[in-house]
Amino acid sequence: MAVSSAFVGCPKLETLLNHHTLSSSSSSSSSSSSVSQTTLGLNGVRALPRNNRTRRGLIQRARCELDSAASNAASISALEQLKNSAADRYTKERSSIVVIGLSIHTAPVEMREKLAIPEAEWPRAIAELCGLNHIEEAAVLSTCNRMEIYVLALSQHRGVKEVTEWMSKTSGIPVSEICQHRFLLYNKDATQHIFEVSAGLDSLVLGEGQILAQVKQVVKVGQGVNGFGRNISGLFKHAITVGKRVRTETNIASGAVSVSSAAVELALMKLPQSSQASARMCVIGAGKMGKLVIKHLMAKGCAKVVVVNRSEERVSAIREEMSGIEIIYRPLDEMLACAAEADVVFTSTASETPLFLKEHVENLPQACPEVGGLRLFVDISVPRNVGSCVGQVETARVYNVDDLKEVVAANKEDRLRKAMEAQTIITEESTQFEAWRDSLETVPTIKKLRAYAERIRVAELEKCMSKMGDDLNKKTTRAVDDLSRGIVNRFLHGPMQHLRCDGSDSRTLSETLENMHALNRMYGLEKDILEEKIKAMVGQQQQQQK
Repeated sequence: MAVSSAFVGCPKLETLLNHHTLSSSSSSSSSSSSVSQTTLGLNGVRALPRNNRTRRGLIQRARCELDSAASNAASISALEQLKNSAADRYTKERSSIVVIGLSIHTAPVEMREKLAIPEAEWPRAIAELCGLNHIEEAAVLSTCNRMEIYVLALSQHRGVKEVTEWMSKTSGIPVSEICQHRFLLYNKDATQHIFEVSAGLDSLVLGEGQILAQVKQVVKVGQGVNGFGRNISGLFKHAITVGKRVRTETNIASGAVSVSSAAVELALMKLPQSSQASARMCVIGAGKMGKLVIKHLMAKGCAKVVVVNRSEERVSAIREEMSGIEIIYRPLDEMLACAAEADVVFTSTASETPLFLKEHVENLPQACPEVGGLRLFVDISVPRNVGSCVGQVETARVYNVDDLKEVVAANKEDRLRKAMEAQTIITEESTQFEAWRDSLETVPTIKKLRAYAERIRVAELEKCMSKMGDDLNKKTTRAVDDLSRGIVNRFLHGPMQHLRCDGSDSRTLSETLENMHALNRMYGLEKDILEEKIKAMVGQQQQQQK
């Protein structure tokens, strides 16, 4: 009995099938050997020896052989049931969209920074996630406020377990600790969540626009990556549509603050009011976040800022764009000297290790007396650029993204009212996405049914043509071929109509899925669909290994 190709890629089932196959072959071989070594009587009936002891031995052996044959038959029957049940499970049970995440609402920055995955590593992460036994597709959304993994899982429970263990392995955080802070959402709830994220409803700063750009980046990076498949890519593309629509049709973004502007607000709140205009400002990093910090400092009346960056090119571009503030460039190797001359230091780089530790800060001179002699470090990076140990220095105060809640709380009530308008749009778009995803369920069955009918048509057409002889002209041949195609198309029209629905009402959708399962059973399409699915997964894994 050969191992079914349907179980390629399912190690435990494949091992079990191989084990039973070898046992069956061994028993069969042994039985044949015994028969060949025994003298056969008339009509092929084995003649029993006259020796009683030998006779009893052969009778006992024959009984053992019968028991063994019955046992093998039972094993084969059990294996067939196992194969059928597996086919049922992986074709009848729909794969689930699952999000496993930790955000500013559920986990501290100390944990989020360990889990953070740089954008350049997203393709590698997707490949590793799709290499897990129960994960078909994946995407990573890693920002300063959240670390969320979206997957299409064959099994919800096993998929969540595998992804959580992967997160633990890559971050060094124990599984138990991740479980305390993670949130899990499935299917419609997962769809609702990413739509709310893209619309800015789940952000620390309600309505902020940067998250939409980050969702777009997930799609951009995922293009062409094996594992960023039809379901997950479709989900993120639809989320972009939702984010745009919410910002266009509601006022949620009007007057909205960003993480960068909240950081500036926090710094000004902590400074004496009399020194806000004269405080010396330093920004480490000239990326998107750093640029926004400079923009909001200028809006608050700051006349001069020192920007420390790896290269001067970006700083020069910002200087040309913002003529209302004096921007002084300093290279990265002068970072400590610049911090020593600043009263407020904003950090926003992609460094995976801290730029400032206790030993770097404790020897810096005190800040100006006008600001109380305390130097403020406002760190909006994840992973953090300023180590928590800096807070132990008496002349320093450290704030990170989690501390921005103090600023955001004051502006939240007004935007919560605007969020109600956005929820109406999100609910509508969620229904549309679920209908699109439901329509995907019947696609394999439609393809398989057409292929099945086409095989029958071609076979019967060949039989017909052979009976009609070789002297048929092209016109007659074409007419018979068209006739066969017309019959098949008319026959398939009814089933195909019952396999299509727009998802506008649950009753119609439910009936469509019932029709799909019925056709799968009637024409034996389920195992074909399963084998295609497994082959696709194996092909994907082989592609990832290249």
